[in-house]
Amino acid sequence: MMRTSPSIAGDSPSQRGRWPIAFLLAFGVIINFFDRINLSVSQEALHASFGLTLISFGYLSSAFSWTYAVMQVPAGLLLDRFGVRRVGRITTFLWSVASFCAALSTGLVGLFAARLLLGVAESPTFPANAKAIGLWFQERERSLAIAVTDSAAKLSSAIGVPLIGILLLHFGWRWSFAATGFFSLIYFALFCRVYRDPVEGHSPSAEQPASRSQGNARSNIPARAPQEGLVEYLLRLWRGSLLRYLLRQRKVYGLAIGWGAYNYSFFLLLTWLPSYLSFSLHVDLLHSVFYTSVPWLFAAITDFVVGGWLVDFLIQRGWNATRVRQTVLLIGTSLGLAIWGAGHAHSPAAALIWISIALGGLAAAAPVAWTVPSLIAPQGAVGTVGGLANLCGQLAAISAPIITGYIVSSTHLFAAAFAIATAILLLGIASYALLLGRMERIPEPPLPA
Repeated sequence: MMRTSPSIAGDSPSQRGRWPIAFLLAFGVIINFFDRINLSVSQEALHASFGLTLISFGYLSSAFSWTYAVMQVPAGLLLDRFGVRRVGRITTFLWSVASFCAALSTGLVGLFAARLLLGVAESPTFPANAKAIGLWFQERERSLAIAVTDSAAKLSSAIGVPLIGILLLHFGWRWSFAATGFFSLIYFALFCRVYRDPVEGHSPSAEQPASRSQGNARSNIPARAPQEGLVEYLLRLWRGSLLRYLLRQRKVYGLAIGWGAYNYSFFLLLTWLPSYLSFSLHVDLLHSVFYTSVPWLFAAITDFVVGGWLVDFLIQRGWNATRVRQTVLLIGTSLGLAIWGAGHAHSPAAALIWISIALGGLAAAAPVAWTVPSLIAPQGAVGTVGGLANLCGQLAAISAPIITGYIVSSTHLFAAAFAIATAILLLGIASYALLLGRMERIPEPPLPA
């Protein structure tokens, strides 16, 4: 007989506030991606204003990911030191500053600088969301809670691309950037008003106190011997370090390569989908922004329903948790191979079908991938494993817009760009299947001498 979940009948006061917090964070992700996608909609307008080439657009689109990737580790340290609330208040305000700077830029240098600032400002978003969900939700609900915030990224593109496109058509690209700045200010005010951390000592996450103590227990750094040189001491730290240990684990590589493969296709489509529809299929800007929303809306649904609700539902019904997650991860990523078909589509309808299948599958796999670090990492190493995977993902996010820009500029086609994404996804699927394998915890590393 299935046991009744205690989270309904016996919620503490702090637990009853957990879902409003999840939806607040999801709204923040929607605004966050409004800030990111306004550039993809503005490609033709920026070409008219600044003579922006396809190659330059690729570099400009990747600028956000440069600083975003560099700031992942510092952002995590700041979150651990000052908490979600304090860091969130500062960074959400910087979202709007970056968007207003882009709106006021007088050339590509200023626009490039604004995108670099946006990468810094938004770098704590997903680590903060993961930390907040870890504080507010017990493990049995985390897949659904993560899916709420992750599906918001896809929903943002579904509603943001046509909204920003209409603003651009009627008022110009500067006002579309300014509008995202105003949206960011609204979220800043809402975050300051609503978000709070759970009461100290009463975190709804039963695992939180244990994981904190275990993490601290493993953070002891061996002392430097009196006659030991600095270089020898640093080498000894490295030989006994947790990072060095993790870099020898095939599961870490399996997760990192798989996540990088996902991110490559995700950022290719996030950056270039409106341009692909107008460039390859000769769809005008008004129709392209509305067509773009179709696959992203489908992805938002599969993310929430399959990657979140269905996974939690099956696990709570007694299905093998590892098998459920592995199945969704592998099948979802495999469906991403449908991006190959988009490269050979001859009509907007056919292209949208192929892209919807690809994005829908990848979106279903994404919440599962976000839970993998907590399932495989040794005690006290979840953040490090997640950081390594996200670093690989950000390298893909940097590469995808640039590589696509060069390919389209030289071939005047998107087929080769989609073929490269297909090959990278095949590598990611193989990594999930052969390197990551079963989602079992990596053995504890030996304590440093």
